[in-house]
Amino acid sequence: MGVLSGFFKKEGWRYLPGLVFLIANAALDVVPARLLGEAVDLMREPVIDREAVFRTLAYMVLAAVGIFLTRTVWRSFINGNARRMEMWLRNTLFTHLQTLGPDFFNHQKTGDLMAYAINDVNAIRMTFGPGFALACTSLFTGAFSIFQMGAGVNLRLALACLIPIPFLLVLIFRLGRVTRERFRRVQEAFADVSDRVQENISGIRVIKAYAQEEPEVERFESLNRNMRDTNVSMVKVSSAMSPMVTFIFGISFTICLIYGSHMVRTGQISLGDLVAFNGYLTLIIHPVQAVARVTNILQRGLASLKRYAAVVETPPTVVDASKNKHEGPLRGEIEVRDLTFHYPDGGDAALRGVSFTLRPGKTLGILGHTGSGKTTLCNLLLKLYNPARGMVAFDGVDIHDIALDTLRSGIGYVPQDNFLFSATIEENIRFYAPNASREEVEAAAKRADIYDSVMEFPDGFATQVGERGVTLSGGQKQRISIARALVKNPRILILDDSLSAVDARTEQDIWQALRGVFAGGTSGIIVAHRVSALQNCDEILVLEHGRVIERGTHEQLMALGGQYAHTARRQESGEEEEEDA
Repeated sequence: MGVLSGFFKKEGWRYLPGLVFLIANAALDVVPARLLGEAVDLMREPVIDREAVFRTLAYMVLAAVGIFLTRTVWRSFINGNARRMEMWLRNTLFTHLQTLGPDFFNHQKTGDLMAYAINDVNAIRMTFGPGFALACTSLFTGAFSIFQMGAGVNLRLALACLIPIPFLLVLIFRLGRVTRERFRRVQEAFADVSDRVQENISGIRVIKAYAQEEPEVERFESLNRNMRDTNVSMVKVSSAMSPMVTFIFGISFTICLIYGSHMVRTGQISLGDLVAFNGYLTLIIHPVQAVARVTNILQRGLASLKRYAAVVETPPTVVDASKNKHEGPLRGEIEVRDLTFHYPDGGDAALRGVSFTLRPGKTLGILGHTGSGKTTLCNLLLKLYNPARGMVAFDGVDIHDIALDTLRSGIGYVPQDNFLFSATIEENIRFYAPNASREEVEAAAKRADIYDSVMEFPDGFATQVGERGVTLSGGQKQRISIARALVKNPRILILDDSLSAVDARTEQDIWQALRGVFAGGTSGIIVAHRVSALQNCDEILVLEHGRVIERGTHEQLMALGGQYAHTARRQESGEEEEEDA
């Protein structure tokens, strides 16, 4: 219940008036049966008292109105509050997911997270809404009915008719434990199916390119069969409950008919009492049936709450600074001192002893093979992972003493994957700066050399890019991502291999525009695998296995004749061969 404490502190009071009206409703539920019994006895009198009969009927109408009103009110409070809980749970989950680092999402399937936000949250709502209400209604209606059966009619008849009920409850609780385990399997199967659908939609181009449609359909059919089988397995258990309740109560009604008729003949009870007793026994059917449903709902809710809590109680690996020691926005100075970093999963160090200083308005280029630590360095500068204290500082302040909002709002970051949202081009560019004007959006697009391409689309900046920018080329997505970073006018611009999908001419045009950005005092970190993207940087680092093996300007590194110079000559030779071809 710890994950729900925040909700109950704020909204829990709404359950109290709902519970009061629910109890009143349960008390009124038994009134019509009593009044019906009295009416039967009045009708059997030699001289029918019409006034008493009509008075009894009027009371029955008033009881029905009271039942209607009290039921409406308690449902509004209890079920309405459960909907508030549902919204609160989803907001809490989504907000918490925003605080978790990449290492969490590296080990979680998208289908699982979707199941938490949809199925599990709904199951929890059912537990604290309809499930809670059903449990309370069953308890109080059952209690009032049994009291009237024993105290209002005949205790011996009540005990005789209720003998089979405890056996039924034992069976229901045993089946409930089985239901909980099978529901857990249903949730896992749903997550597997959701994850497979999401992966196939995202990777549809790859699937078609490799003609893997049929194998993927077969894999999905296997998951779909598993989901069907797990659901059928759960239904087999839950479907046994209703017939079981009907059978047991059939025995109770048989006892009532035989023993109750005997008592009427012997004068121990009146016919009206027997009619009222039969009404009370009928009222108990629903509460006992509800025990089966409540058990089902409760078991599902507990399983879902456990899964939900496992996510929201996962502590973020990166936490905000307890006190922001950086006054004002970033100025653009970065100092990295002997930076060494291991990923949480262990293994060899991703970075070893990396050091550099970047002044405002200067640019740092980083070259290296795949796995050399380039992206790791970018992630650490953004504090997506935790570097050790004392290894990374901005404007002379340790990264751990800077608020995350201050740090990240001052950095424009263009990642390798160039993720675009399923929205318009303008909305994607405005993502970092939602209040940017149209003129600022267009200016950023021009600096990223994407303006002319955008204007060629029929809808211009209002063009929908599709999920993950599927309607755009790789180069267009890269340039829109660059424009998205530039529109916020960052003090530090990080391009993580963000020019790889553009041609050499476009690369030079973008560089020409970026010179104006850097001349205005913005610091730049350019990660690339092409030397042509780095040759204008003020300093270049060459990384290999997480270590800096070379550093200097383009001219210095070419003169050194090491890996940088070898890479430059190889790339230049490849370009010449392409041109000759």
